[in-house]
Amino acid sequence: MMRPASILLVEDNPMDVELIIDAFKEARLGNKIQVAKNGKEALDFLFGKGDYTDRSQHPLPDIVLLDLKMPGIDGHEVLRQIKSTEKLKRLPVIILTSSRDEGDRAMSYDNGANSYLVKPVSFDDFLKVVKTVSDYWLTLNIEPPMD
Repeated sequence: MMRPASILLVEDNPMDVELIIDAFKEARLGNKIQVAKNGKEALDFLFGKGDYTDRSQHPLPDIVLLDLKMPGIDGHEVLRQIKSTEKLKRLPVIILTSSRDEGDRAMSYDNGANSYLVKPVSFDDFLKVVKTVSDYWLTLNIEPPMD
């Protein structure tokens, strides 16, 4: 039996974090979700720095759900660093943002985003997004080799 996929959720809004985690629970998805509250924390997690040096406690995630609009190091910079690092460049990064801005979308894809999703407003729509992400990215998609 395969282990449930692990997800790094990079989100600075506590209400959105709660909504996403509740949607995964409601959908009965057993994924382990680690939360990084900002871009610096996400990069520390991904690069194994600071509190995240122990990879047995903090293994690399199977996918990253990344918000763009965060103070300090924003999602665009997190994405650039992931995709420009040999060890991380194949890690699937799904942009999950409120931004419908065409420039944000273009820049995200230019920097290697694997998908761009706009956060829905209602919980039911959020539940549909979570199920779709799970069905495709965590079930159907054949992940690239990370080595």
